[in-house]
Amino acid sequence: MISLAPNELRGSYPPLVTPFRDGRIDLDTYESLVNFQIQSGSHGVVVAGTTGEPALLTIDERKALAEAAVSAAAGRIPVMVATGALSLADSIELTTHAEDIGAAAMLVVTPAFTRPPQRGLIGFYEAVCKCTSKPVLMYHIPGRSATTASVDTLEAIAERCQNFVGAKHASTDLGWVTDVLVRLGADFRIFVGLEELSLPMLALGAAGMVNAVSNVFPTAIAALYQAVQDEKLTEARRLHQSLWELNKSVFFDTNPIPIKYMMRKRGLIPTNEERLPMAPATPEVERRCDLVLAAVDGL
Repeated sequence: MISLAPNELRGSYPPLVTPFRDGRIDLDTYESLVNFQIQSGSHGVVVAGTTGEPALLTIDERKALAEAAVSAAAGRIPVMVATGALSLADSIELTTHAEDIGAAAMLVVTPAFTRPPQRGLIGFYEAVCKCTSKPVLMYHIPGRSATTASVDTLEAIAERCQNFVGAKHASTDLGWVTDVLVRLGADFRIFVGLEELSLPMLALGAAGMVNAVSNVFPTAIAALYQAVQDEKLTEARRLHQSLWELNKSVFFDTNPIPIKYMMRKRGLIPTNEERLPMAPATPEVERRCDLVLAAVDGL
């Protein structure tokens, strides 16, 4: 594995939502979200992760988001770009573009719907890793992609590709995390991909979080990471419990529907417009989110 700086690819990396207005991406608002994260103490940002709804975007729109994020960040924090797609060709196109514009790392989801064999996953990631000199992380999200990568598969990819440095793990399988870190070493960057498991996975040795709630309350999410780093378990547990209802609210409906509603309520985005087949929050979801926001006022 390539040598990473001690603090490189560590911390809270919010998966930014994609704001829409009148059917188009609202790039001005998107850039303001990058600045908000920098001002709030986030360690980096993720472009077009699940919370950014890449399946609703064209390839050109995904490129435009990446360009806007890198431009707005202006080197102040690293930008991790989610460049995975259904096809290898699109994944390579997005990955090479992200490197060309100055992205710090690539997050590549296991191809959805295809349900490839493990040898196919190895070949897919080898091809993506070889098209870039930047660090590449697997986005492991079996619940959405219907694909589970074995620890043997990750080890095989790492043996073939020096720039394969980590994985975002969006699964309740905590044993997988320990197996990966034991096999690939503590420097392999595991990012928490399920909000409710932020503290448990950090305690096991995860390098950071890609937590959708950090779109709304980034300072508290970054503080949770720091508390674990500082081995302040009591403070980490307090933050975990303070964030518990917020972390659960991500799944009041399909992510990022509740997140976008709460962002609008807090004045972070002007509208929680969606693109079909997604849809804005229902009155019931709004009511539940309102109760959560009222309970965490001042967080």
